[in-house]
Amino acid sequence: MSKPVVYGADYSVYVRIVRLVLEEKGVDYELVPVDIFAADGIPAWYFDHHPFGRIPAFEHDGFRLYETSSIARYVDEAFGGPALQPVKARPRATMNQIIGMLDAYGYQAMVWDVAVERLEKEAPDEALIAAELGQAATVLRVMTSLKAAGPWLLGEQLTLADLHAAPIIGYFLKVAEGQKLLAEFPGIRDWWERIAARPSFANTEKSG
Repeated sequence: MSKPVVYGADYSVYVRIVRLVLEEKGVDYELVPVDIFAADGIPAWYFDHHPFGRIPAFEHDGFRLYETSSIARYVDEAFGGPALQPVKARPRATMNQIIGMLDAYGYQAMVWDVAVERLEKEAPDEALIAAELGQAATVLRVMTSLKAAGPWLLGEQLTLADLHAAPIIGYFLKVAEGQKLLAEFPGIRDWWERIAARPSFANTEKSG
């Protein structure tokens, strides 16, 4: 079997999620750079891998996938290494709920409307940042309410929920507003310190 290929950019939160899953499973993989924000546009060949031109895309022995959660679940089920999904129905449902909540309500607010807005804009939209910090607070409050007792979001088992949340929270913490807000949620702050200390997190840091 050939090693899997991840198509995408190392700056991408969602590419990093897939890479974290591969790292935690102990799977060797290749990262093929695809910059969807390149000045000359998305490479034409890439639409064969992702018809909507988003990242990441994935390929393993001729089997192609896109959409981060689908890739993450495939990697967990297709390769050896520690299981990253609960066996029982209810904790698995909670895992999927956390992932869905982050996609629907956390990513845009925390990454784009707060962190990117603050870091990349010459004149950030302060009203947008303030509004989306409120949304971010709701996300962190929900994560606190859903977190089980133990080191990880689902308790003793590291799961796809942890690996999905970590890059989103990590990007949010690039700005002072994110750091200040996280400090108000000590349970999630302590979880963050644990997940950020894992070798997989260091191995997937953006280069350069």
